[in-house]
Amino acid sequence: MPDLEDGETIEVKGSAAKPYVIKNVGGVYSCSCPAWRNQSLGIEQRTCKHIRKLRGDDAEKARVGNALPAKKASKKKKEGPPILLAEKWDNATDLSDWWMSEKLDGVRAYWDGQKILSRQGNVYHAPDWFVKGLPKVPLDGELWLDRKSFQRTVSIVRRQDKSDHWKQVRYLIFDAPAEEGDFESRMKFLKSKLGKRKTPYAELLDHEVCKSVKHLKQELARVESLGGEGLMLREPGSSYHVGRSSTLLKVKTFLDAEAVVLDHQPGKGRHKGRLGALAVQLDDGTEFSVGTGFSTAQRENPPPVGGIITFRYQELSDGGVPRFPSFVRTRKKAATTPAKAKTTSSKKTASAKKKTPKKASKKSAKKSNSNASKPRYFELSDGKSHKFWEVSVDDSEVTVRYGRIGTNGRTQAKSFDDPSAATAHAEKLIDQKVEKGYEEG
Repeated sequence: MPDLEDGETIEVKGSAAKPYVIKNVGGVYSCSCPAWRNQSLGIEQRTCKHIRKLRGDDAEKARVGNALPAKKASKKKKEGPPILLAEKWDNATDLSDWWMSEKLDGVRAYWDGQKILSRQGNVYHAPDWFVKGLPKVPLDGELWLDRKSFQRTVSIVRRQDKSDHWKQVRYLIFDAPAEEGDFESRMKFLKSKLGKRKTPYAELLDHEVCKSVKHLKQELARVESLGGEGLMLREPGSSYHVGRSSTLLKVKTFLDAEAVVLDHQPGKGRHKGRLGALAVQLDDGTEFSVGTGFSTAQRENPPPVGGIITFRYQELSDGGVPRFPSFVRTRKKAATTPAKAKTTSSKKTASAKKKTPKKASKKSAKKSNSNASKPRYFELSDGKSHKFWEVSVDDSEVTVRYGRIGTNGRTQAKSFDDPSAATAHAEKLIDQKVEKGYEEG
């Protein structure tokens, strides 16, 4: 197995796009991963899966031993089953060729060969007829009733009377934790095991290969249109790791927005000497950093201060900050430089006078846009706020831009299975805006 010389470091693949750093200092190995950092042991006794993978289990056993230090007597805490947990997709990792399945809005369930356990180790009292035919090997899956039925599912599986309510539930299986080998071989194993037994309440969850980001967005839109929660992506050739792992990623709706570049933050490690992240600002003044999604060329020649970038994110935090932002592109049209942006230019950009838009009737506003590439623009002024809203259709993607009049606003995009579905969605949005009092300009 490879090893490190004294003082040597190495980067290994970690969660999302960030690598972890393993270091050897005088025979003491450290890792920047949370699993190593959060241990209550002395640093010379700590190890983690990344170090074990690098050095091998035998070498690590010889270094730190097998026994844990003695603990004070305390009530024994119930431990959950050894299951794999997902990371969130960072919007930057290329998921082409990964295995894609629907993210089920159910209850995680581990079959240990005799009983079904929750993530916390509690027993689900499934009737004998429900588990009849399940193989006597560990299975990882989800107790699932239907989309948007999480609370109903929970109310059934937490019952202790083994009632007929369980007939509404299915056990959808997506892995075999105890089997060695890669994900593909474990799927073959499950097909052979489940195929030999008639298990009316259990089945193997369907997976398909993700062909591209466009394919991912189309499938995500389809699942969410049916009321689904999102997607799960599994790395091809991956083994079953206990705990949170970047080989399993959960993907929910991601949104596009725009921000003004305030500053260039220098890179560290492998990005030393070039861009590390962009300090950016939204129209409402919210500031944050965008550090992923850049190519090497873009890091060496980053978007200019005062320019506008489009970035992608999954959701807003409680404080209104985009979570998991990832750079998409630089907008060609220059932006008005915000007061806080660090720039050497002293010229001020004159504000363009906005023409008063002509009012359109509700009837004309509802007409379908025959030119899919031409945006339709609406405004609403009610004395308290002055807002605009714009929608455009490009093939099977609907893009919406909105915000306060006089600002660049925010942008969101959503993909559909075909152009007709995209057009129908855009018309529905237009109807909703007209009903709220927006007038087309």
